[in-house]
Amino acid sequence: MTSAEKVAYLKGLMEGMELNQESGEGKLFAIIAEILGEMAEDIEDIESDLYDLSEDVDAISDDLSDVEDMVCGENEDEDDLEDEDDGEPQFFEVTCPACEKTITVDEDVIELGSIQCPNCGEMMEFDFDGGDEEN
Repeated sequence: MTSAEKVAYLKGLMEGMELNQESGEGKLFAIIAEILGEMAEDIEDIESDLYDLSEDVDAISDDLSDVEDMVCGENEDEDDLEDEDDGEPQFFEVTCPACEKTITVDEDVIELGSIQCPNCGEMMEFDFDGGDEEN
């Protein structure tokens, strides 16, 4: 049930109760019902505007994706991005086979071929295919 429907139900209840519109309570309930009706209309307007805004954001996102594809190329995959040298070190997460705790190492450690686990002291050896440990 929408807010507008709830307000209409409330007004119907008030009419069914045959409240005297001239009494203080009757005037109060009538004003409250009127304010609630206006609020329900405002909420419906906001929901409609939000839906329209969401549609516009989706369209902008689609357009931006098209621009990104034109500028960066559609077929550029992660391997091409990893080969680019941007001067920043790459980090890898590896799991110790002995204690099963994950540690983060940089590409220099991977190139060394092995490292002692800081948690348990186990020597971990790395292959050069993806930075995973061999043990």
